[in-house]
Amino acid sequence: MGKLVVSENICLDGGAQDPVGQDGLERGGWFSLVSPGDYEAWAKVEFDEALGADALLLGRRTDHFFAAGWNTREGGWAERLRSLPKYVVSSTLAEAEWINSTVLRGPVVDEVTQLVQRYDRDIVVYGSAQLVRTLLEHDLVDEVRLTVHPWVLGTGAGFFAEVSERKELRLIGCRGLGDNLVHLAYDVVRPAR
Repeated sequence: MGKLVVSENICLDGGAQDPVGQDGLERGGWFSLVSPGDYEAWAKVEFDEALGADALLLGRRTDHFFAAGWNTREGGWAERLRSLPKYVVSSTLAEAEWINSTVLRGPVVDEVTQLVQRYDRDIVVYGSAQLVRTLLEHDLVDEVRLTVHPWVLGTGAGFFAEVSERKELRLIGCRGLGDNLVHLAYDVVRPAR
């Protein structure tokens, strides 16, 4: 059985909205401020994560974002991401945009439960804040990996905002990336049943 992993870029205050400045948030575009050395260290971690994954799980808007930049991008990391099967949760999409994608239209909990049983290694979720909240609400997330960027946005939606109850996480890894980024990994502690 696979492991469902949420992998996100966030700011120190938990802000994650508009990282590349495409959504018009006044303080958006914070990801593009990463230094070349920090970006290189981050990209290595992300490429390694892709090599350890069996599939990706995304929301509709995240599929659109990645398709725009990664369908034609060159290099080993882009090739790996394109080769992975991708599953896009959407009730409105007729067809996913990113290469090698399938739209999941059924009940999210049922679809994701079946997906996790289909694979042996990680199923990674990028972006997709609304989907992540649903997955957390239904105790489907096994691990959360966060790359923390050295910014306090002070505005916009926090990535984990609107989760209805406290979720306990257990730190399993912490390391610096480059000069300014921190990569955190947490196991999600499942409630006793």
